[in-house]
Amino acid sequence: MSKIVHPYVHRLIMLRDWKSRWFADHKKYVDYLKGDVLIREYLEKKLRGMYISTIEIERSRKATRFIIKTSRPGILIGRNGEGASKLKEDILKKMDKLHLSRPEDFKLEIIEVPNPEADAAIVAYMIAEGLEKRMPYRRVIKQIIEKVMNARGVEGARVVLSGRLGGAEIARTEELKRGSIPLQTFRADIDFKRERANLPYGVVGIKVWIYRGKIFSQKAKKENEEIS
Repeated sequence: MSKIVHPYVHRLIMLRDWKSRWFADHKKYVDYLKGDVLIREYLEKKLRGMYISTIEIERSRKATRFIIKTSRPGILIGRNGEGASKLKEDILKKMDKLHLSRPEDFKLEIIEVPNPEADAAIVAYMIAEGLEKRMPYRRVIKQIIEKVMNARGVEGARVVLSGRLGGAEIARTEELKRGSIPLQTFRADIDFKRERANLPYGVVGIKVWIYRGKIFSQKAKKENEEIS
């Protein structure tokens, strides 16, 4: 029988890297893992609406680095970097509140995503935002998928909505697909994200797949990373 595998995990090492990058002994491993999970959850909740793509964490013996990728870095950085400084302080305060060890050298990097329509996380949030504004769900996914297909480097896209669509009493699923999505091909660069739209009559689940072509070499991989 076939199994459903997360498209990101399915391509780890070959096309993708881990979102948390560090090595620790058994004493620190639990603290690091707990810290990564809780801080990432905190940031995803706090930065909702800022068009965040990914939150990556790198640790060494003394230093910790948070890399936040967003399509709107100006909102996060703020005027003269005030927003970034405040966010850095908030993360350190949250670490203290959760009784996590504060790193000696803490760095926060905010990187711009140059092609947001080809990023599944940003596209999923755009759909959630449209649904939360009470726009008709069919129009939302149709408009978004057309934008995605017009983006540079995109060869296929698929969107699935699940829940009480349009306020119906019975939950159902709506799907829209354009182009191809070769999920079984390891070299296929497929971006995937789950998102939730919180509506008055319940939660609507959103899944987005974006196919950005095949990667055959390290050179092509670098070019693809620049696009995304």
